[in-house]
Amino acid sequence: MPVFTETIDLPAAPPFDLAPSLRFVCGFTPTSGEQSVRDGALTKALRARGRTVVAQIAQAGDGVRLTLHAADPFTPDVVEAAADRVRFHLSLDDDLTAFYALGRDDPGFAPVLDRLHGYHQVKFPTPLENLAWAILSQRTPIAAAAKAKRALAAEFGDRLTVDGTEHTAFPDIGQLVTLPEGRVVELTGNQRKGGHLHGALHRWHETDEDFLRTGPYAEVKEFLLGLPGVGPWSANFILIRGLGRMDETPVEKALLGAASRAYGRALTEAGLRKLAERYGPWQGYWAHYLRAAA
Repeated sequence: MPVFTETIDLPAAPPFDLAPSLRFVCGFTPTSGEQSVRDGALTKALRARGRTVVAQIAQAGDGVRLTLHAADPFTPDVVEAAADRVRFHLSLDDDLTAFYALGRDDPGFAPVLDRLHGYHQVKFPTPLENLAWAILSQRTPIAAAAKAKRALAAEFGDRLTVDGTEHTAFPDIGQLVTLPEGRVVELTGNQRKGGHLHGALHRWHETDEDFLRTGPYAEVKEFLLGLPGVGPWSANFILIRGLGRMDETPVEKALLGAASRAYGRALTEAGLRKLAERYGPWQGYWAHYLRAAA
């Protein structure tokens, strides 16, 4: 099968360094095995305007060079949608100036900034994928959640081989809502989670991703909390890791441990919240940096 190619350069808000993003991707369990990192480049399949595209991403100056591959000739809307997906996935537009200024004035956190300098948060490839993982991974071994996620992707066969390697894209919402509830239950291997995921997908299909990305924080959080199978922890997880909404810092054991190591003392939940407060709207980035550096 012939493969068509399109290459574009995407700018990034400085400072930007792709290297820490690649290190993060290599250790990110929810997407393990779903992309390749080789010779300083990330290669991953994605969905764009109903098409399966393989994106190869490498540092180019202060931004990235995006090389797209597809089984059919590209149209401008597909290129634009794929570029937007990559830009959002890698948070290329995040202006970290204010965050870095706060961090440089924080002796306990400054070494973390030095270690991750230029790192822009790597979100889930799509917020939809984050929603699926949030439901599938609840009180479940990671291996079982990953198996269920792979089964959902395999159902639609969104695959493309580039340079001898086959890449599979996670389905888009238009595909997933075609699945009857019984089929979702069968693929996920869990009656309760399958039912929750089916209901959440149909609610998700009724909203707009632009609203989720940029709408009033409280309204977006309320929408997420109204989804079947999504509680406060999962809502915050999707807000931060799927949508880049950094307004709040959920207190959890892993973050408490990472912060205690960075600040050189055992922190209580109250102490963690106090440290986070000084970062205001950047506290989600502060927490993500702490965990990424741990």
